[in-house]
Amino acid sequence: MSSQSSASVVDSIRRFNAGRDPERLALKLARMKESPFVFLRGACHLFYDALPDSPALSGAPLAWCCGDLHFENFGSYRADNGLVYFDINDYDEAALAPCTWDIVRLLTSIRCGADVLNASPAEALAVSHDCLSAYRAALLRGKPLWVERDTADGLVRELLVALHERNRAELLDRRTVYKGGRRQLKVDGVKALPAAAADRQAVAAFMAEFAATQADPGFFKVLDVARRIAGTGSLGVVRYVILVEGKGSPDGNYLFDLKEARPSALLSPLQRLGIQPPPPSDEAERAVAAEKRMQAVDHAFLYAVRVGDVPCVLRMLQPAEDRVAIGDWGRKIERLREVVVTLGRILAWDQLRAAGRSGAACADELSDFARADAWQQEVLDAAATMTALTRTQWQEFCRSAD
Repeated sequence: MSSQSSASVVDSIRRFNAGRDPERLALKLARMKESPFVFLRGACHLFYDALPDSPALSGAPLAWCCGDLHFENFGSYRADNGLVYFDINDYDEAALAPCTWDIVRLLTSIRCGADVLNASPAEALAVSHDCLSAYRAALLRGKPLWVERDTADGLVRELLVALHERNRAELLDRRTVYKGGRRQLKVDGVKALPAAAADRQAVAAFMAEFAATQADPGFFKVLDVARRIAGTGSLGVVRYVILVEGKGSPDGNYLFDLKEARPSALLSPLQRLGIQPPPPSDEAERAVAAEKRMQAVDHAFLYAVRVGDVPCVLRMLQPAEDRVAIGDWGRKIERLREVVVTLGRILAWDQLRAAGRSGAACADELSDFARADAWQQEVLDAAATMTALTRTQWQEFCRSAD
């Protein structure tokens, strides 16, 4: 496999991001210059276009995959049973793919993101081995488990304990301002940008139609709308943060995220391998179905919707949503190892939980695959190759992206 030229890297990124909101796309491209890890997050399509051709990657059993798996795409969420869980929390690129694709991308993120993790290259490599071993062991066991406050350890437990005390009013105070007896979204250029009047009206009209299908339509009464800034890979897609009446103003208000769902970046690489994922009714249905299959308990307030002709995912923004401070391991390697081992297990559990669904291999097939030995070194080698290539592509992008 050869690295792409700087011109082809930039051209590919330009083509992939065509049609996105220019203001937020500029933010995305600026962020991608920050480090190889941020570049990895923003160029998922380049990653899969360059995956090495090896049996472990092309011949592994099919599983429902996150697609854009990296260590910052794990986080907490409140489920519809009221409990807070720690799991994969981004399914924009989710697809039915060889089960090893997710673990290779996760291991690549650990090595590309060594600086973010405050780890040396040697430490990042060592915990990558631990992450892969944990993934394999969980597949061999064949039983999907989950992580919540009472079952978590180390930095993940610290996150979930802290989130237990977080409440809705605190979230609202961070994201809104209080004027004239009512809340308005804080349009600060960091979390939100102003929405045009026509867009505000379109979102309000959609929410009114959506509310009419719900048991409590008044809950979804729109108070304010702004363009949302969040993530890296999805910056520039149609995305809004919506303030609704909820359980009553001012502190009973709720925030919702409405995000356009685009085709998975895995689609072309999968087609080149002759793998045809089951066709979804639309891209939002694909992402939401994958999330519900893979997570232990459904995210509270999660819907696949259409805004005009645009498929979108609508979800509640929660005071309990956050990421683990994985870089705060204090030079105690066991604390870092504890986190990445948890990430490897979660990936295996989620793939097992979705086993046998819509073309995915059954749990026994995943366990039988894990029992073999050769694929593990192939995965580690692929992660090393992709780490080196990502760094090269990032350098080329930085030289040419102006």
